[in-house]
Amino acid sequence: MNSKPCRFCGTQLTVTFAHLGMSPLANAYIKADQRNSMERFYPLHARVCGQCYLVQLEQFESPEHLFSNYAYFSSFSESWLEHVKTYSLQMIERFHLTAKSKVIEIASNDGYLLQYFEERGIPVLGIEPAENVAQSAIKRGIPTQVCFFGTEQAERIAAEGHRADILAGNNVLAHVPDLNDFVHGMKLVLAPAGVVTMEFPHLLSLMTYNQFDTIYHEHFSYFSFSTVEKVFAKHRLTLFDVDLLPTHGGSLRIYGKHSEDQSKPISGHVTALKDRELAAKLDQIDTYRSFAKQVEETKMGFLEFLIQAKRAGKKVAGYGAPAKGNTLLNFCGVREDFIEYTVDRNPHKQDMCLPGSHIPIKSPTAIRESKPDYLLILPWNLREEITKQMAFIREWGGKFVVPIPKVEVF
Repeated sequence: MNSKPCRFCGTQLTVTFAHLGMSPLANAYIKADQRNSMERFYPLHARVCGQCYLVQLEQFESPEHLFSNYAYFSSFSESWLEHVKTYSLQMIERFHLTAKSKVIEIASNDGYLLQYFEERGIPVLGIEPAENVAQSAIKRGIPTQVCFFGTEQAERIAAEGHRADILAGNNVLAHVPDLNDFVHGMKLVLAPAGVVTMEFPHLLSLMTYNQFDTIYHEHFSYFSFSTVEKVFAKHRLTLFDVDLLPTHGGSLRIYGKHSEDQSKPISGHVTALKDRELAAKLDQIDTYRSFAKQVEETKMGFLEFLIQAKRAGKKVAGYGAPAKGNTLLNFCGVREDFIEYTVDRNPHKQDMCLPGSHIPIKSPTAIRESKPDYLLILPWNLREEITKQMAFIREWGGKFVVPIPKVEVF
């Protein structure tokens, strides 16, 4: 087997973190009339760098293929909108943003975040590679450039006079195959006293709570704080603060500044989190090698639940069509024989089928019509939001199921 170089430091990758078999692209939803067509499957094999401890996947498809026409629209999650609205208010207050400031978001999706800054009269600019999603933002009045962000684009954006007092990126850092080019681009568009904030799932949470389903081909990298600090430092960006967030099963929001900027002291949160990661032995390669056993245990428990439900004559339906759900279902070999259908509020996914499993995606109205015994919550990170929306399944004795970190029926 030929090893690949680490996308950050170039060290040859030889250590497996998790091998989830062969899997289709997690967001490559299938049209109903294409169910008999061939799909591309790729190895879903995460490795860890023995030098910088970056967990990563090999790149099989270009970002243009993965993200130019995207089915994920951020505005369909009420809890996520509440999260970013709170973030906008915090940034405005903490960093004294005014009508003279500029907020730029990389991977700005449908304008879900920038709308809250614009409402306060703060100039914004979105950068979004998916044309179909960007048009939704433009229609709601959010200035948006359609492009993939990197050094070349950053030079052009800066030359156009756009320098960010806040440069935001939510769940985009993991989606970048050329990590060094991307972070260097952020250095170029950040104003001299500006602040970068990036949110992404925390590798320590992924490992602690067995969130292996968040591994899919569109996520190229999985970060600990200690590793992402090294990545930013290479490009003369210093991480001066960090927040621990409950989103996506446990995320980090990092705060970066130009290393030349002496106006922002290093927070105690930085030292505390690095100490916590050291206590979890994230600086030891054997810690990463042991993760695979947890993955196998969850797979077996999930299949045992589905088999028992099937034998008991129970009906199982899914809620949600997230990328993480597609990793789980394909790794476990689950098809319509176990889960009849899933539902999703996003109309862009309805009447499609999940990649690989070909489980049909319906409107949430199907739940009340078919009255399943179990409703499997695939986006388990939205557990509270979904159980409130679907509380009516209790009327016929229906129960909720979450598969991660282990099967829980409630």
